[in-house]
Amino acid sequence: MLDTVFSQLAQSLLWPVLVLVALAFVYALWTAGATVMEAWQRRRRPQWRALGDTGGLSLEELELAVLRRLEPARLLGRLSPMLGLIATMIPLGPALQSVAAGQAQQALQVFSGAFAGVVLALAAASIGLTVYSVRRRWLLAELVAERRARGVAL
Repeated sequence: MLDTVFSQLAQSLLWPVLVLVALAFVYALWTAGATVMEAWQRRRRPQWRALGDTGGLSLEELELAVLRRLEPARLLGRLSPMLGLIATMIPLGPALQSVAAGQAQQALQVFSGAFAGVVLALAAASIGLTVYSVRRRWLLAELVAERRARGVAL
């Protein structure tokens, strides 16, 4: 009885997880494009700053602003692989039952969809981790420059 409830619960999560994987992939593409544009702006104007005007903010508030700017890419890089794993594991049970029942073609269809989900999720995670690393370097460099400008020791 309990295993049936768990199985039905897991199956009901498949479509929401696949939608989240698709959204993560679209967001990854969008954030990659935004990062490329920011890199282009930084090349054209070396003094370009992502943090903008920081005059009225304390250093602690600036550090918090840096964390806020980085958090979406960090979450994308960390959560996407988990969503991909869920998208793979949910159809695994029914696919194995199809194989056991001699319906290999049906199992193959289930597996191909599951693996497509994990590939998109891993691609989103890779993009997210790259964006996070690049933006982190940029924002920390800006934070160091702001500390130096204010005469605060590193």
